[in-house]
Amino acid sequence: MKFILLLTLFALGSAVHAQAVPAHAEGLSEELVSVTLDGSKVQQGVLSIRKGTSRHTRLAVLLPGYPSVVRPVVSEGVMQSSKLSGNFLIRSRRHLADDKIATLLVDCHSESGDYCSSSYQASANRQQDVQKLIDLVRKNHPSIEQVWLIGTSMGTISSSFMPIYGPSDYAGAIHTASITEPYAPRSYRELADFDYRRSGVPQFLVHHVDDPCSLTTFSGAKRISEKFAIPLIAVFGGTGFTGDACNALTQHGFRGMEQATMAAIGSIVKSGKVAQLEVR
Repeated sequence: MKFILLLTLFALGSAVHAQAVPAHAEGLSEELVSVTLDGSKVQQGVLSIRKGTSRHTRLAVLLPGYPSVVRPVVSEGVMQSSKLSGNFLIRSRRHLADDKIATLLVDCHSESGDYCSSSYQASANRQQDVQKLIDLVRKNHPSIEQVWLIGTSMGTISSSFMPIYGPSDYAGAIHTASITEPYAPRSYRELADFDYRRSGVPQFLVHHVDDPCSLTTFSGAKRISEKFAIPLIAVFGGTGFTGDACNALTQHGFRGMEQATMAAIGSIVKSGKVAQLEVR
């Protein structure tokens, strides 16, 4: 009798433990992907696919915002935690991964410390490090035909510069909550007078009309869109805003509009075109 009771308690405990999947990983099957760079330096990422799907044709490379250091912890087939779980791209990746799209969440290299510097994100080394990770994923998933870069906030430094160093490697770049005010205090000068035509790949902007961050104004996004003829998707609405203006849980991080925003992004990744210029 005691033996049966222990087995029952063990089974119940295992069931509860197995169900402990973080909300940001619901419906996903994930694995930690890693490549060795120079010396002991390592580049990691988290590959996410929708459960029950296979033979994806698109890889969406997710480049998160400040401080762009993820340090993911993956166990039991999902990412359990990271230093940036609240980031828009990280908490919303489950809305992007589907039967056509797999996502690759990119960390900063292992020797970066707690900050992935803007100068590194704008460098050829950043592109080369991330590309090694992408190459490994494509080797293991040969059905992937196109790779798309998706950056948010500080991560748009990477999504802007990476195509310059490897234009033939990417089908396009989508910049969300882009750095539009490089001369603002505490902003990133790397994007000062940046010419988006240098990339040689299709570019897209996704921006909340009420983004409160002084580094990522909607008016600035409109200016870039008009100057370089880049389609701009305007996001309206949302709920539950909290934290500082440049926090990922304000309009800056599309709080409350994650699913609809990711649906618009997914449409671009699959078609290479903008199906809607407004998300409400």
